Amino acid sequence: MNRTIWKSPTCFRGGEAGFDGFTLIELLVVIAIIAILAALLLPALVTAKLKAQGVQCLDNHRQLCLAWRMYSDENNDQLLYASGVWPYTAHDSGVWVSGWMNFDPNNRSNWDTAQDIEQSPLWQYCGHSAAIWKCPSDSSSVTVNGQVKPRVRSMSMNLWLGGFEGSDYGLSGDPAPFTRGGGSWRVYLKMDEMINPGPADIFVFLDMREDSIDVGNFAPDMRGWPNQPDSYGFYDLPGNYHHFANGFSFADGHSEIHRWRDTRTTPPLMIGSLIGDSFSSPRNPDVAWLQQHSTRPRN
Repeated sequence: MNRTIWKSPTCFRGGEAGFDGFTLIELLVVIAIIAILAALLLPALVTAKLKAQGVQCLDNHRQLCLAWRMYSDENNDQLLYASGVWPYTAHDSGVWVSGWMNFDPNNRSNWDTAQDIEQSPLWQYCGHSAAIWKCPSDSSSVTVNGQVKPRVRSMSMNLWLGGFEGSDYGLSGDPAPFTRGGGSWRVYLKMDEMINPGPADIFVFLDMREDSIDVGNFAPDMRGWPNQPDSYGFYDLPGNYHHFANGFSFADGHSEIHRWRDTRTTPPLMIGSLIGDSFSSPRNPDVAWLQQHSTRPRN
């Protein structure tokens, strides 16, 4: 039986069966074009990702701050404490969040939301959402039994809102460290006390650096405010998750990304460990900004 086998003329080259394809030079040209296009598109993709994370960070701040305000509305305008007192682990119903964060895998406060976050008085007000307690740009983690687990919190509360269970614990050179409501600097205990400078100018939450966050408070050092800038410094370091900028929420409910101006505010990270406390930073405009948005003299 005769069979006719049809073959496209392109299947023959030099009298033998074969297939068309790219030459080596053509292949290299295509790869080069792809590489150029990727190089052109990558910065735009990175920028888009950073903007998206910034928007999500602001939304997290708004939601957590709303939960904070709702708690006060239902509790006679009483403010939650920014922090408990040593050893910080007891779940005091008046403290916004308990626990001590570090990089110890045996410390469940680092990676288990049930340990502290779900015990917070704010938990019922924030839709039982643990995601809003952390900036999406915070990629810090701990390794637990060989498994990498993300850390659960980057947000901390302005110490001067509630203080250490109502006291400033002697920070900023206070001569009367255990006075309820603060000594030289006011520890706000109720919403209506924030008339000076006003709730729109007092921050509630900020994102802290992964190597500085520990207990629930961020403690702005008020020494030197407003006209002795040589005394400026930090107790804690703020976050830097948005390219020399950081997320904040304020007592009136708005949130914003604030850009830092001084490189001393953003020293290199201590990967996998805490950086420690107390940094002198004379004439740092970022310290002045934090002071301006933290509290006022008590008298």
